[in-house]
Amino acid sequence: MSDVFSVPVTVRGYEIDVQGHLNQAVYLNYAEHARWSLLQAAGIRQADLVGRGVSPVTLETTIRYRRELLAGDEVEVTCGFEWGQGKTFRILQRIRKADGSVAAEIEAVGGLMDLKERRLVADPREHFKQLAADPGLFGL
Repeated sequence: MSDVFSVPVTVRGYEIDVQGHLNQAVYLNYAEHARWSLLQAAGIRQADLVGRGVSPVTLETTIRYRRELLAGDEVEVTCGFEWGQGKTFRILQRIRKADGSVAAEIEAVGGLMDLKERRLVADPREHFKQLAADPGLFGL
């Protein structure tokens, strides 16, 4: 896995469910925010991807809930890439509370879709290497 990138997030009151903790769907929003923040930090804008005719896609996501999050909690959302040999890659993420405890672990399988052909590109690593000003953020 690449060196872990992270972004801070504060749990907002409107994200809380009737049990008083963070709604389960919001964990996905936090993960997505961290992924796009990593792309931006690496120098890749959405317009760059579209201009190249590609876009990241999520093929599978697993969330393991470990600790509840409450309104006002300050968390850190990490993001690291794990590359294989094929068309897909894994994104490993943690949502960590201020005390260091893990609130959730998120593992996703992603790919890079050719927007014209509507198929995954053969080697997504190469596209990320070419687009990124800092490919090291992806472990490349």
